[in-house]
Amino acid sequence: MTNPGSAATPSPSYSTLEVPGPLAQPCRFGVYTGLELELQADDAIPAAARLGLEPPRFCGQCGRRMVVQVRPDGWSARCSRHGTVDSTELGQR
Repeated sequence: MTNPGSAATPSPSYSTLEVPGPLAQPCRFGVYTGLELELQADDAIPAAARLGLEPPRFCGQCGRRMVVQVRPDGWSARCSRHGTVDSTELGQR
């Protein structure tokens, strides 16, 4: 006699959704201000960020504040919803 609970039932196959990274293009939010790009003024980006001296502080997809770690050789930033990005991945140091 077979046990109905022991029969191998095929698990449903779920398609994995591709979640864009925090800085993936196209961005909906400013990565230095957290504002929607349509609402962000041209002069809202700090001068240090325009010079490439400041890491992004906000997720470009959802506008949430990211956890940023600045290292001597670059930076890494993590959004709780969209994952992690590192300056070495972008070629920025």
